[in-house]
Amino acid sequence: MIINGKNQRALWYENNILNIIDQRKLPYKIDIYKARTVKEVEYAIKEMVIRGAPSIGATAVYGMVLGKNDIEKTSNQLKKTRPTANDLFYAINYMKNEYDKDKNLLISANEYVENIIKTCRKIGEIGEKIIGHNMNILTHCNAGALATVDYGTALSPIRFANNKGKKINVYVDETRPRCQGLLTSWELKNEGIPYQLIVDNAAGYYMKNGEIDIAIVGADRIAKNGDFANKIGTYEKAVLAKENNIPFYVAAPFSTFDKNIKTGEEIIIEERDRNEIIQINGKKIMPNWIKTKNPAFDVTPKEYVSGYITEKGIIQY
Repeated sequence: MIINGKNQRALWYENNILNIIDQRKLPYKIDIYKARTVKEVEYAIKEMVIRGAPSIGATAVYGMVLGKNDIEKTSNQLKKTRPTANDLFYAINYMKNEYDKDKNLLISANEYVENIIKTCRKIGEIGEKIIGHNMNILTHCNAGALATVDYGTALSPIRFANNKGKKINVYVDETRPRCQGLLTSWELKNEGIPYQLIVDNAAGYYMKNGEIDIAIVGADRIAKNGDFANKIGTYEKAVLAKENNIPFYVAAPFSTFDKNIKTGEEIIIEERDRNEIIQINGKKIMPNWIKTKNPAFDVTPKEYVSGYITEKGIIQY
Protein backbone atom coordinates (compact mmCIF):
# COMPACT_ATOMS: atom_id res chain seq x y z
CA MET A 1 0.00 0.00 0.00
CA ILE A 2 1.07 3.59 -0.55
CA ILE A 3 1.64 5.75 2.55
CA ASN A 4 3.12 9.23 2.11
CA GLY A 5 4.28 8.26 -1.37
CA LYS A 6 6.08 5.11 -0.25
CA ASN A 7 5.19 1.42 -0.41
CA GLN A 8 4.42 0.01 3.02
CA ARG A 9 3.24 -3.36 4.24
CA ALA A 10 0.50 -3.68 6.85
CA LEU A 11 2.84 -5.70 9.09
CA TRP A 12 6.43 -6.92 9.28
CA TYR A 13 8.64 -8.93 11.64
CA GLU A 14 11.99 -7.54 12.75
CA ASN A 15 14.33 -8.22 15.69
CA ASN A 16 11.86 -10.62 17.35
CA ILE A 17 9.12 -7.99 17.22
CA LEU A 18 5.96 -8.12 15.11
CA ASN A 19 5.21 -4.59 13.88
CA ILE A 20 1.60 -3.89 12.87
CA ILE A 21 0.07 -0.70 11.53
CA ASP A 22 -2.64 -0.07 14.12
CA GLN A 23 -5.83 0.06 12.07
CA ARG A 24 -7.79 1.45 15.02
CA LYS A 25 -5.86 4.72 14.71
CA LEU A 26 -6.15 5.16 10.94
CA PRO A 27 -6.47 7.41 9.04
CA TYR A 28 -5.92 10.05 11.70
CA LYS A 29 -2.61 8.68 12.92
CA ILE A 30 -0.09 6.13 11.68
CA ASP A 31 0.87 4.23 14.81
CA ILE A 32 2.85 1.00 14.98
CA TYR A 33 1.67 -1.65 17.43
CA LYS A 34 4.58 -3.79 18.58
CA ALA A 35 3.90 -7.36 19.63
CA ARG A 36 6.70 -9.12 21.51
CA THR A 37 4.65 -11.92 23.07
CA VAL A 38 1.90 -14.33 22.06
CA LYS A 39 -0.46 -12.50 24.39
CA GLU A 40 0.18 -9.24 22.53
CA VAL A 41 -0.42 -10.98 19.19
CA GLU A 42 -3.63 -12.44 20.61
CA TYR A 43 -4.75 -8.94 21.62
CA ALA A 44 -3.91 -7.51 18.18
CA ILE A 45 -6.15 -10.02 16.43
CA LYS A 46 -9.01 -10.02 18.91
CA GLU A 47 -9.20 -6.25 19.35
CA MET A 48 -8.85 -5.54 15.61
CA VAL A 49 -5.49 -3.82 15.69
CA ILE A 50 -5.13 -5.94 12.56
CA ARG A 51 -8.14 -6.81 10.39
CA GLY A 52 -8.84 -8.82 7.27
CA ALA A 53 -8.56 -12.59 6.94
CA PRO A 54 -5.17 -12.80 5.13
CA SER A 55 -3.54 -10.23 7.45
CA ILE A 56 -4.93 -12.09 10.47
CA GLY A 57 -3.31 -15.24 9.08
CA ALA A 58 -0.02 -13.41 8.59
CA THR A 59 -0.16 -12.11 12.15
CA ALA A 60 -0.85 -15.62 13.43
CA VAL A 61 2.21 -17.18 11.76
CA TYR A 62 4.46 -14.69 13.52
CA GLY A 63 2.56 -15.33 16.74
CA MET A 64 3.50 -18.98 16.32
CA VAL A 65 7.14 -17.94 15.94
CA LEU A 66 6.96 -15.99 19.20
CA GLY A 67 5.33 -18.96 20.95
CA LYS A 68 7.40 -21.74 19.42
CA ASN A 69 8.56 -22.98 22.85
CA ASP A 70 5.00 -24.22 23.47
CA ILE A 71 3.50 -24.63 20.03
CA GLU A 72 0.32 -26.38 21.17
CA LYS A 73 -0.54 -23.77 23.79
CA THR A 74 0.18 -20.97 21.31
CA SER A 75 -2.00 -22.63 18.70
CA ASN A 76 -4.93 -22.93 21.09
CA GLN A 77 -4.56 -19.35 22.28
CA LEU A 78 -4.58 -17.87 18.79
CA LYS A 79 -7.43 -20.04 17.51
CA LYS A 80 -9.74 -18.50 20.13
CA THR A 81 -9.24 -14.91 18.93
CA ARG A 82 -11.55 -14.74 15.87
CA PRO A 83 -13.81 -17.72 15.06
CA THR A 84 -15.05 -16.81 11.57
CA ALA A 85 -11.99 -16.15 9.38
CA ASN A 86 -10.61 -19.37 7.88
CA ASP A 87 -7.16 -17.89 7.14
CA LEU A 88 -6.43 -17.78 10.88
CA PHE A 89 -6.85 -21.54 11.23
CA TYR A 90 -5.17 -22.24 7.90
CA ALA A 91 -2.10 -20.25 9.00
CA ILE A 92 -1.88 -21.91 12.41
CA ASN A 93 -2.16 -25.40 10.92
CA TYR A 94 0.49 -24.50 8.34
CA MET A 95 2.91 -23.51 11.10
CA LYS A 96 2.16 -26.63 13.15
CA ASN A 97 3.00 -28.75 10.12
CA GLU A 98 6.23 -26.82 9.61
CA TYR A 99 7.09 -27.33 13.28
CA ASP A 100 6.49 -31.08 12.95
CA LYS A 101 8.93 -31.11 10.02
CA ASP A 102 11.60 -29.40 12.18
CA LYS A 103 11.60 -26.36 9.91
CA ASN A 104 12.90 -22.94 10.92
CA LEU A 105 9.61 -21.29 11.90
CA LEU A 106 10.69 -17.75 11.11
CA ILE A 107 11.66 -18.78 7.58
CA SER A 108 8.35 -20.62 7.26
CA ALA A 109 6.42 -17.57 8.50
CA ASN A 110 8.21 -15.27 6.07
CA GLU A 111 7.48 -17.65 3.20
CA TYR A 112 3.81 -17.76 4.19
CA VAL A 113 3.54 -13.97 4.17
CA GLU A 114 5.39 -13.61 0.87
CA ASN A 115 2.98 -16.12 -0.63
CA ILE A 116 0.01 -14.04 0.58
CA ILE A 117 1.43 -11.01 -1.21
CA LYS A 118 2.08 -12.95 -4.44
CA THR A 119 -1.42 -14.45 -4.26
CA CYS A 120 -3.09 -11.07 -3.85
CA ARG A 121 -1.08 -9.65 -6.72
CA LYS A 122 -2.27 -12.54 -8.89
CA ILE A 123 -5.88 -11.93 -7.82
CA GLY A 124 -5.44 -8.36 -9.04
CA GLU A 125 -3.98 -9.40 -12.37
CA ILE A 126 -6.81 -11.87 -12.99
CA GLY A 127 -9.64 -9.74 -11.60
CA GLU A 128 -8.65 -6.62 -13.50
CA LYS A 129 -9.94 -8.22 -16.68
CA ILE A 130 -13.58 -8.11 -15.52
CA ILE A 131 -13.37 -4.36 -14.90
CA GLY A 132 -14.19 -2.25 -17.95
CA HIS A 133 -13.54 1.38 -18.77
CA ASN A 134 -15.77 3.94 -17.02
CA MET A 135 -17.10 1.37 -14.55
CA ASN A 136 -18.56 2.27 -11.18
CA ILE A 137 -17.59 -0.41 -8.65
CA LEU A 138 -19.20 -1.10 -5.28
CA THR A 139 -17.18 -2.64 -2.45
CA HIS A 140 -18.02 -3.45 1.16
CA CYS A 141 -15.74 -3.46 4.22
CA ASN A 142 -11.96 -3.17 3.77
CA ALA A 143 -10.35 -5.76 1.51
CA GLY A 144 -7.27 -3.77 0.54
CA ALA A 145 -3.60 -3.91 1.47
CA LEU A 146 -4.32 -3.35 5.16
CA ALA A 147 -6.40 -6.51 5.22
CA THR A 148 -3.94 -8.63 3.24
CA VAL A 149 -0.42 -7.31 4.03
CA ASP A 150 -0.26 -5.82 0.50
CA TYR A 151 -2.36 -5.38 -2.68
CA GLY A 152 -5.66 -6.60 -1.24
CA THR A 153 -8.33 -9.02 -2.44
CA ALA A 154 -11.33 -6.96 -3.57
CA LEU A 155 -9.17 -3.85 -4.01
CA SER A 156 -6.40 -5.63 -5.91
CA PRO A 157 -8.32 -5.85 -9.25
CA ILE A 158 -9.36 -2.22 -8.75
CA ARG A 159 -5.75 -1.19 -8.16
CA PHE A 160 -4.57 -3.04 -11.29
CA ALA A 161 -7.39 -1.60 -13.40
CA ASN A 162 -6.42 1.90 -12.31
CA ASN A 163 -2.75 1.24 -13.06
CA LYS A 164 -3.73 0.15 -16.57
CA GLY A 165 -5.35 3.51 -17.15
CA LYS A 166 -8.96 2.40 -16.93
CA LYS A 167 -11.24 5.21 -15.79
CA ILE A 168 -13.06 3.82 -12.78
CA ASN A 169 -14.90 5.04 -9.72
CA VAL A 170 -15.47 3.18 -6.47
CA TYR A 171 -18.50 3.42 -4.22
CA VAL A 172 -17.28 2.51 -0.74
CA ASP A 173 -19.79 1.27 1.82
CA GLU A 174 -19.22 2.88 5.20
CA THR A 175 -19.50 -0.59 6.79
CA ARG A 176 -20.75 0.08 10.27
CA PRO A 177 -20.19 -0.45 13.09
CA ARG A 178 -16.39 -0.44 12.63
CA CYS A 179 -16.42 2.09 9.76
CA GLN A 180 -14.06 -0.03 7.67
CA GLY A 181 -15.07 1.88 4.58
CA LEU A 182 -12.98 4.69 6.04
CA LEU A 183 -9.88 2.49 5.70
CA THR A 184 -10.83 1.59 2.13
CA SER A 185 -11.30 5.27 1.28
CA TRP A 186 -7.90 6.07 2.78
CA GLU A 187 -6.23 3.37 0.70
CA LEU A 188 -7.96 4.49 -2.50
CA LYS A 189 -6.99 8.11 -1.82
CA ASN A 190 -3.35 7.09 -1.38
CA GLU A 191 -3.49 5.12 -4.65
CA GLY A 192 -5.08 8.04 -6.52
CA ILE A 193 -8.24 6.08 -7.33
CA PRO A 194 -11.53 8.05 -7.53
CA TYR A 195 -14.05 7.05 -4.85
CA GLN A 196 -17.03 8.16 -2.80
CA LEU A 197 -17.83 6.92 0.70
CA ILE A 198 -21.54 6.13 1.09
CA VAL A 199 -23.65 5.01 4.04
CA ASP A 200 -24.38 1.29 3.94
CA ASN A 201 -28.07 1.76 3.16
CA ALA A 202 -27.38 3.94 0.12
CA ALA A 203 -26.09 1.08 -2.05
CA GLY A 204 -29.58 0.06 -3.17
CA TYR A 205 -30.34 3.64 -4.20
CA TYR A 206 -27.31 3.76 -6.51
CA MET A 207 -27.95 0.30 -7.88
CA LYS A 208 -31.55 1.11 -8.76
CA ASN A 209 -30.46 4.34 -10.43
CA GLY A 210 -28.00 2.47 -12.66
CA GLU A 211 -24.93 4.04 -11.08
CA ILE A 212 -23.18 0.79 -10.11
CA ASP A 213 -21.87 -1.60 -12.77
CA ILE A 214 -20.22 -4.30 -10.66
CA ALA A 215 -19.72 -5.27 -7.00
CA ILE A 216 -16.51 -6.83 -5.68
CA VAL A 217 -16.08 -7.89 -2.04
CA GLY A 218 -13.67 -10.00 -0.04
CA ALA A 219 -14.44 -13.04 2.12
CA ASP A 220 -13.52 -14.45 5.52
CA ARG A 221 -14.54 -18.07 4.95
CA ILE A 222 -15.90 -19.89 1.90
CA ALA A 223 -17.73 -23.21 2.31
CA LYS A 224 -17.29 -26.20 0.01
CA ASN A 225 -20.48 -25.33 -1.91
CA GLY A 226 -19.54 -21.65 -2.42
CA ASP A 227 -21.55 -20.04 0.38
CA PHE A 228 -19.32 -17.43 2.02
CA ALA A 229 -19.04 -15.32 5.14
CA ASN A 230 -17.99 -11.70 4.95
CA LYS A 231 -18.47 -8.53 6.95
CA ILE A 232 -22.04 -7.93 8.11
CA GLY A 233 -24.08 -6.29 5.36
CA THR A 234 -22.54 -8.26 2.49
CA TYR A 235 -25.62 -10.47 2.11
CA GLU A 236 -27.82 -7.40 1.64
CA LYS A 237 -25.54 -6.10 -1.12
CA ALA A 238 -25.55 -9.46 -2.91
CA VAL A 239 -29.35 -9.64 -2.87
CA LEU A 240 -29.64 -6.08 -4.14
CA ALA A 241 -27.09 -6.74 -6.87
CA LYS A 242 -29.02 -9.76 -8.13
CA GLU A 243 -32.31 -7.86 -8.07
CA ASN A 244 -30.72 -5.13 -10.19
CA ASN A 245 -28.83 -7.50 -12.55
CA ILE A 246 -25.41 -6.33 -11.32
CA PRO A 247 -22.50 -8.82 -11.37
CA PHE A 248 -21.39 -9.66 -7.83
CA TYR A 249 -17.86 -11.05 -7.38
CA VAL A 250 -15.95 -12.39 -4.39
CA ALA A 251 -12.15 -11.97 -4.38
CA ALA A 252 -10.30 -14.37 -2.09
CA PRO A 253 -7.23 -16.63 -1.97
CA PHE A 254 -7.58 -20.41 -1.69
CA SER A 255 -6.58 -20.16 1.99
CA THR A 256 -10.06 -18.67 2.60
CA PHE A 257 -11.79 -21.77 1.20
CA ASP A 258 -12.71 -24.19 3.99
CA LYS A 259 -12.91 -27.75 2.65
CA ASN A 260 -14.14 -29.01 6.01
CA ILE A 261 -17.58 -27.40 5.88
CA LYS A 262 -20.19 -28.22 3.25
CA THR A 263 -22.42 -25.13 3.40
CA GLY A 264 -22.56 -21.66 4.91
CA GLU A 265 -24.87 -22.90 7.64
CA GLU A 266 -21.84 -24.44 9.35
CA ILE A 267 -19.90 -21.16 9.55
CA ILE A 268 -19.61 -19.78 13.07
CA ILE A 269 -20.63 -16.12 13.19
CA GLU A 270 -18.70 -13.97 15.64
CA GLU A 271 -20.80 -11.80 17.97
CA ARG A 272 -18.82 -8.74 19.02
CA ASP A 273 -19.00 -6.23 21.86
CA ARG A 274 -21.97 -3.85 22.08
CA ASN A 275 -19.62 -0.88 22.50
CA GLU A 276 -18.84 -1.09 18.79
CA ILE A 277 -22.42 0.04 18.17
CA ILE A 278 -22.94 2.61 20.91
CA GLN A 279 -19.48 4.19 20.56
CA ILE A 280 -17.29 5.50 17.75
CA ASN A 281 -13.58 5.93 18.50
CA GLY A 282 -14.35 5.61 22.20
CA LYS A 283 -16.99 8.37 22.14
CA LYS A 284 -20.54 7.44 23.05
CA ILE A 285 -23.17 8.16 20.42
CA MET A 286 -25.98 6.33 22.24
CA PRO A 287 -27.11 5.99 25.88
CA ASN A 288 -26.17 2.93 27.95
CA TRP A 289 -29.76 1.65 28.14
CA ILE A 290 -29.78 0.86 24.40
CA LYS A 291 -30.07 -2.91 23.82
CA THR A 292 -27.93 -4.26 21.00
CA LYS A 293 -26.97 -7.29 18.94
CA ASN A 294 -23.72 -7.15 17.01
CA PRO A 295 -22.97 -10.01 14.59
CA ALA A 296 -19.69 -9.25 12.82
CA PHE A 297 -20.45 -11.29 9.70
CA ASP A 298 -23.26 -12.69 7.60
CA VAL A 299 -23.39 -15.57 5.12
CA THR A 300 -24.22 -15.09 1.45
CA PRO A 301 -25.48 -18.15 -0.48
CA LYS A 302 -23.55 -19.11 -3.61
CA GLU A 303 -26.57 -18.36 -5.83
CA TYR A 304 -25.87 -14.63 -5.48
CA VAL A 305 -22.23 -14.87 -6.59
CA SER A 306 -21.20 -14.34 -10.23
CA GLY A 307 -17.72 -15.72 -9.62
CA TYR A 308 -14.87 -16.10 -7.15
CA ILE A 309 -11.66 -14.31 -8.17
CA THR A 310 -8.75 -16.45 -6.93
CA GLU A 311 -5.03 -16.68 -7.63
CA LYS A 312 -5.79 -19.61 -9.95
CA GLY A 313 -8.54 -17.99 -11.96
CA ILE A 314 -12.21 -17.09 -11.65
CA ILE A 315 -14.25 -19.96 -10.22
CA GLN A 316 -17.99 -20.42 -10.72
CA TYR A 317 -20.19 -22.87 -8.85
